[in-house]
Amino acid sequence: MKAVQFSEYGGPEVLRLVEVDEPHAGPGEVRIAVRAAGVNGIDWKIRSGFMRQNMPLTLPAGTGRDAAGIVDEVGAGVRDVAVGDAVFGAGSATFAEYAVLTGWALMPVGLSFEEAAGYPVPVETANRILNQIGVQPGETLLVSGAAGGVGSAVLQFARQRGITVIGTASERNQPYLRSLGAVPTTYGPGLVERVRALAPNGVDAALDIAGSGVIPDLIALTGEPTKVLSIADFSAPQYGAQVSSNSQNAPVAFALAARLFTQGAFHLPVEKTFPLAEAAEAQKRSAEGHVTGRLVVTIA
Repeated sequence: MKAVQFSEYGGPEVLRLVEVDEPHAGPGEVRIAVRAAGVNGIDWKIRSGFMRQNMPLTLPAGTGRDAAGIVDEVGAGVRDVAVGDAVFGAGSATFAEYAVLTGWALMPVGLSFEEAAGYPVPVETANRILNQIGVQPGETLLVSGAAGGVGSAVLQFARQRGITVIGTASERNQPYLRSLGAVPTTYGPGLVERVRALAPNGVDAALDIAGSGVIPDLIALTGEPTKVLSIADFSAPQYGAQVSSNSQNAPVAFALAARLFTQGAFHLPVEKTFPLAEAAEAQKRSAEGHVTGRLVVTIA
């Protein structure tokens, strides 16, 4: 099969489209014929070697962890899907014609493969960090870096929980945040003053999605370091804030997103799609940031 791999750490230019042996589903896994694969920041961080201490690889290695497609192999013990089912989920080396998933959900009617491929990491992360930070219905949450995939999922999950959300994004993405039910504001100098003007009764919790050095500002707004959590700034514990990085209960989050999509209450827009041969360009675009929604690689 065709797959995207890298044989050395480096920039997007180390990615190659190669012929490799097909993977097969083990116990508790499914294999899919991939129709689309989501592009995540973690993908290029792993490829560049940034994560090599925590996530060592045997090279050459595949890239990608999110995908949507048609089940064509079912591992021992799997009872909730069958060959021929359309699913989205998470696994490894998903920038390929076939990939093995370790967690998944059935795709609801009307959800495209391209959009579904962008769900797994954002929806799992959003569900996990909302649970971890402990923000409650009726409280106010600040989300720094709210226009990307994770931020978009957080805004929609929080809205379903009855949480008021203030989100930061660039000027051009302010209408997008408003469409997801958030109160938008821009990032950068003066953030504390802008947020206090929008939330005179204070902010109960804050999430740092972008890792742009805002932890001190978020602590100033919440008044309590433990009510600040980052998924991108690993210096946060130095300030007494939290970091979250380990996936938890992914299939639960996938099923939640599928159910909300069916209800018309969840959507992650796809900003741009790339063919498999342009996976390097997709990861380059991801690393540049300022993406609204999701980037997706499609497999013919």
